[in-house]
Amino acid sequence: INTFFFFFRRLSEESILQNGKRQRLHSHSSETTVVDQAVPLQEKHRYSFPEPVTSPLFYAPPVQDTLFPDPRETTLPVAKDKLSQQVLEWFQVCQQQTCDLNSKELCRAELQREIRKIFPRSRLFLVGSTMNGFGTHSSDGDLCLVLKEEPVNQKTEARYILSLIQKHFATKLCKYIERPQLIRAKVPIVKFRDKVRQVSMEFDLNVNNVVGIRNTFLLRTYACIENRVRPLVIVVKKWASFHEINDASRGTLNSYSLVLMVLHYLQTLPEPILPSLQKNYPESFDPAMHLHLVHRLPCTIPPYISKNGSSLGDLLIGFLKYYATEFDWSRQMISVREAKAIPRPDGIEWRNKFICIE
Repeated sequence: INTFFFFFRRLSEESILQNGKRQRLHSHSSETTVVDQAVPLQEKHRYSFPEPVTSPLFYAPPVQDTLFPDPRETTLPVAKDKLSQQVLEWFQVCQQQTCDLNSKELCRAELQREIRKIFPRSRLFLVGSTMNGFGTHSSDGDLCLVLKEEPVNQKTEARYILSLIQKHFATKLCKYIERPQLIRAKVPIVKFRDKVRQVSMEFDLNVNNVVGIRNTFLLRTYACIENRVRPLVIVVKKWASFHEINDASRGTLNSYSLVLMVLHYLQTLPEPILPSLQKNYPESFDPAMHLHLVHRLPCTIPPYISKNGSSLGDLLIGFLKYYATEFDWSRQMISVREAKAIPRPDGIEWRNKFICIE
């Protein structure tokens, strides 16, 4: 527990510096604020789902504000001890604010207009932590460019498409976009920095990784149905970053894996705090569901009422104890879909892996 107090004290010191920077950037005397006010966020473009085009696959009405409640109005769990209070305080400092979301959405809308000069029927979606309820001030913006209903070969077709976009960004948008790079990963991306907002943001753009859109709103539903989930996940992400184990490019855990680890832990408690949504609501999470319906899911699933009254502090310590002493890494795989640990698969893609997450 003393280790956690030290961790939160260090983070609090950092947050004071960060908040000071943000206040200076958001002050009315700042020139960047004036620039941002000159291009106000249009109401019809709010929250990731732009105007419809003809194809039924790509039709998606704007997400209503009810899916994104003001964090100040969200009911938070009661802090029963000092560690729980620190978790809540740090969650409120770190969580993504409306201004962060609006800045990313404005960038998405502007980029979609540019990309449609090359691919007229394309759609650009914000995905990942920006939309799944587990975003922070420092979260990157993940973008998914959807071109067609059929899958895209990620090694050939996606790389070619992204090379065209990277060239367009580098030549036509160099005043607004900094260092666009094509990263030839398993799912290739164009990585770039938006340099005209009040706070410069990094983005990763992929092509037709539509499972990322579906998973975004699956995770958002988990975030919405129990009020202890978001604070716990965000503090675990910050704890992992603090200890430099939250960077997939360096061989450690990405944020998506950390979120799944927390959800799995909450599902496997003697008195679970979360169910398996995929099992309980199979029709709501059907992989064949049209994309224009996926964003409605968080509003259709009722809250989960758990008999487990554990505090956030108890859950944070329990999370670390579970993975340190109880989970069998050599034989088990984490499965949120099954809400339990399942036997570790023997396929070639799972060999020589220390941590297996479905």
